[in-house]
Amino acid sequence: MTSTDQQPFLSVKDLKVHFSTEDGIVKAVDGLSFDLAKGKTLGIVGESGSGKSVTNLTILGLHDRARTAIDGEILLDGKELLTASEKELEQLRGNKMSMIFQDALASLSPYHTIGAQIGETYRKHTGASKKEARARAIEMLKRVGIPQPDIRVDDYPHQFSGGMRQRAMIAMALVCDPELLVADEPTTALDVTVQAQIMDLLKDLQQEFGTAIIFITHDLGVIADIADDVLVMYGGRCVERGTKQEVLRTPQHPYTLGLLSSMPSLDGPVDVPLSPIPGSPPSLLNPPSGCRFHPRCTFAEKVSGGLCSTEQPVLDVVDGRGSACHLTMEQREEFFADLAVSRHN
Repeated sequence: MTSTDQQPFLSVKDLKVHFSTEDGIVKAVDGLSFDLAKGKTLGIVGESGSGKSVTNLTILGLHDRARTAIDGEILLDGKELLTASEKELEQLRGNKMSMIFQDALASLSPYHTIGAQIGETYRKHTGASKKEARARAIEMLKRVGIPQPDIRVDDYPHQFSGGMRQRAMIAMALVCDPELLVADEPTTALDVTVQAQIMDLLKDLQQEFGTAIIFITHDLGVIADIADDVLVMYGGRCVERGTKQEVLRTPQHPYTLGLLSSMPSLDGPVDVPLSPIPGSPPSLLNPPSGCRFHPRCTFAEKVSGGLCSTEQPVLDVVDGRGSACHLTMEQREEFFADLAVSRHN
């Protein structure tokens, strides 16, 4: 997913993440590959349970290795992360790579001030004094737009609004100027005004530092605003990938089409009902055979020989663009022709 003149800063190849449970093996991620260059944003979209967050927790080494079977390859600036020791990962987390978690209130400790929590990360990786860490925390709060940062640095999380807590989480994630930032639905539960401010902040900081960003969301409207490339996940696998414009304007997989069709349009007639995707996401304990989307796919019957239910489609990627579907390109152009995606920029 990187242009030919950029070497990937992050490279994930054939990643598999399986969890052992009393009921069986959960195949949370099953053969995922992608690249990400510095200064670029990769949007990962999909319904809950598609493997988005599991993928990125694996990149940061946050799974219990004793209970998790992980296979594949994850290279961060040429360093293999899956074979790195816990001590090596601790040096990388918060320093070279960092994460903005989804629920800021649950992620922040209620017993410590915002400044102390931001400063702790800075002291761990730089050896700074408490005074230096406090000054850095104030600087970061100012950078993310917190008013009166020299005063608010001594506030506790419950004294911040939802938007301010999310900004504080961003300040904590960026305090050591990481080269890779994973944002796990950072705008969830925020009103649209604050959401827009957070998005603008991330773009400004990326422009300033050249950070590589992975942005996890189920909101294609957010993806249209912030991403350079898009990876669509379903049932632990990538079903489509390409640039933002390619995926949103000319989807090649029925699942992507379903996600787009379930979104309201400002350009179309107001009386046209939305088209939800029928059914529910698959169980990753016993995923469907063949294409994992076929039980919910309205186009499965268009494929001859029942391939959708018996044979897993191959993700063919050419120049960063591809999809895993048994439909031919001619069939997709015919069946998807009625979808108007011009509302996405």
